[in-house]
Amino acid sequence: MVFWEGYVSDELMGTIAPIVVYWLYAGLYQLLPPLDRFRLHSRKELNAKNSVTLPTVVKGVLSQQLLQATLAQSLFWCYKYLSSIDKTSYGKDGSIIERRRALPIQALQFLVAMLVMDSWQYFLHRYMHENKFLYRHIHSWHHRLVVTCAIGALYNHPLEGLLLDTFGGGIAFLVSGMTARTAVFFFCFATMKTIDDHSGLWLPGNVFHLFFRNNAAYHDIHHQLKGLKYNYSQPFFSVWDRLLGTYMPYDLVPRREGGLEARPSKD
Repeated sequence: MVFWEGYVSDELMGTIAPIVVYWLYAGLYQLLPPLDRFRLHSRKELNAKNSVTLPTVVKGVLSQQLLQATLAQSLFWCYKYLSSIDKTSYGKDGSIIERRRALPIQALQFLVAMLVMDSWQYFLHRYMHENKFLYRHIHSWHHRLVVTCAIGALYNHPLEGLLLDTFGGGIAFLVSGMTARTAVFFFCFATMKTIDDHSGLWLPGNVFHLFFRNNAAYHDIHHQLKGLKYNYSQPFFSVWDRLLGTYMPYDLVPRREGGLEARPSKD
């Protein structure tokens, strides 16, 4: 049983929960004290290098989330309809009653969804860099944030948000075979991981940094001019970069003015 059972359907929760988590988690990063000694870029660089303002970023993310929510709800509706044909039972709130699945099966579904999402995003992300038209008119929106920030994690051109995030998430959901309830946790987890990768902070004890090599410093390299054609992998693993020769190693070195710098290494 989950806390929303009986109040909100799993399908609706799968749509709205990632949005709520996005603004809560990104907002938490935004409200943190300066923490200059843990920053990968100084606040001066944030203002000097980025070509888009914070209000514009917020508006862009909100418009993208509106589109994503509409399409996500449509996907869940189709899933619910097809499941009803398969004589799946429904609860009082209209949500599909979960078939009891062992935790190892749910963990496997999580892993499959992570690998599928990574694969989809790697190849599409890389193609958007290699195709000059797509980069100039679509993907360059995201790279207006040379110095990344948590709230800008999903700041993309609407078409990129649709293809990269919405379609990628939908395919991961369908291929993994997870239920709508499991998807709530998966999409919230993926949202938090993406925000963390764009936070621009290297905080001690960060759980994501402990378990994933694809982290804030890894993605910061990609946003630098020298790393623009490297470290395409997102949001979980770095396997495709390593297999296909687009991996750029880095060193974390202290800056004179304080903080850290993710610097491409020669090794």
